[in-house]
Amino acid sequence: MDRRPVTLEEVARIAGVSRATVSRVVNGVATVDRELRQVVEKAISKTGYTPNRAARSLVTRRAGAIGLVLPDEGRTLHDPYFGRVVSGVLPVIRPLGVQLVLTSGDHREVVDDIRQHRLDGVILIHTHSADPLPRQLIEANLPVVLAARPVRPMSITYVDVDQAAGAALAADHLVERGCRHLATITGPLETPPGQDRLRGFREAAARHGLPDPIVIEGDFSRQGGATAADKLTGLEIDGLFIASDLMATGALPVLRQAGRRVPEDIKVVGFDDSSPAVESDPPLTTVRQPVEDMAAEMARLLVQRVERPDRPVSSVVFAPTLVIRQSS
Repeated sequence: MDRRPVTLEEVARIAGVSRATVSRVVNGVATVDRELRQVVEKAISKTGYTPNRAARSLVTRRAGAIGLVLPDEGRTLHDPYFGRVVSGVLPVIRPLGVQLVLTSGDHREVVDDIRQHRLDGVILIHTHSADPLPRQLIEANLPVVLAARPVRPMSITYVDVDQAAGAALAADHLVERGCRHLATITGPLETPPGQDRLRGFREAAARHGLPDPIVIEGDFSRQGGATAADKLTGLEIDGLFIASDLMATGALPVLRQAGRRVPEDIKVVGFDDSSPAVESDPPLTTVRQPVEDMAAEMARLLVQRVERPDRPVSSVVFAPTLVIRQSS
């Protein structure tokens, strides 16, 4: 026997609010009081209400879908960061009846998808200095939120962690552990996270009166960490900051094979606090960025921009923390 679809009226009755309020929450209206929104979202979850996307799109001319624009698929499949982003976005958009579309397609397709109402807006992950997409979306006045500060100054909403402060936490910790000869394996230096983590680490080392750290550029991949670590094995270093946990899982075996014990001979700090940090040998001391919370904020800001395209651009920067484990 088919179950009758749950109506807005039933959700309103469970939540103890008006039908209009439920409708505003479902349609992503940004002015709804936060506590009231949470009450309605709980009622939606309890009743199993599913918005009629087809009917709503006829009224709003919206797709009921947002895009998550990822880097190349090879990296996406192996980096837990992207799964954490999805885990943060979905709880925000599901109660609104909005779907998440993952894409790494070419830039013209992304712009066309929004213009043709196949997507209502996009979250961009890790753009590089030559990426034209952020500027194209801004010039077309299309809803977009960037994950990390833009490479060049531009009028765009973004969410980030204080990358430089996180790298400084790593440097301070290594110095506290007695390290005096520092090195770092960076992320790609054409990206803001790569640039900011290097800058923060260098500046903190200088504050402690230490010479400029040895710098080897990586690419945020496991293999990139292994390749970079191989270049460090013959050098006199006792403290190493690796700008992602995934790179650290590639670097640690290389250090071990070269006879460099961690943490006895060289202390290591990563960045992210993702699953590889716990699974590495030894478990990795790392700088935590609250990816799920950051992704949820990206989703909220994008929904607000879809509702109000003229909304002023804004930025939200989260604070990093240090998680100490056995690698230091």
